[in-house]
Formats: sequence, C-alpha cells, structure tokens
Amino acid sequence: MRPYNEAVKADVRRRMSPPHRQSVAEISQELGIHLIILYKWRKSWRLQGEVVPAAQNDPEGWGPAYKFTVVLETAGFNAAEIGGYSREQGLFSKQLLFYLIESS
Repeated sequence: MRPYNEAVKADVRRRMSPPHRQSVAEISQELGIHLIILYKWRKSWRLQGEVVPAAQNDPEGWGPAYKFTVVLETAGFNAAEIGGYSREQGLFSKQLLFYLIESS
C-alpha cells in the first residue's frame, strides 16, 4: 500500500463531509485511491466521532448515529456557533433543533 500524506487525507475527508458529500466511488475515480483504503479512512474518522455520511443523502436522510453525533458536537454552542456549524455541515439550524428534540 502506498503511503498517503495528511494533506491527501484531509482533502478526502473534506470531499466526503457535508456539504460536498462525494461518494467513495467518485473520490476513488478522481484521485486514484483504492476503494478499500477510502472505506478504511472513513471508518476511522467515524470512530473518532466525525460526521462522515455513508452516502450523498441530504441531512434529512442521515441515520440516528449521525444525527446524534451532530447533537453532541453542538451541545453548548450559542446561536452564532450553531449558525456557523450548520453552514459548514450543509444543514439548516432548524434541522439541528429537530435532531436535538428527536434525541431527547
């Protein structure tokens, strides 16, 4: 296996994460990184608690685990921080509030 530097991994993480949400297959084809390596990286990031969706679904299609991760990440944020986080993740603030209500 060829070693990849942190800049490549950061680019892949950015592509997989909201608001981009590129599929593993697209990233593999564009960057020439084997699918298995990309799946291992994604699994590792998830285990670290990062929001890396499995599909290109809109946040409405996210499963409970992703929604709960978002709720945990934003617990204690003020309104401005929630707004920034929402934009970064491709969410609406309204969705975050719904996830919070859903998790309680």
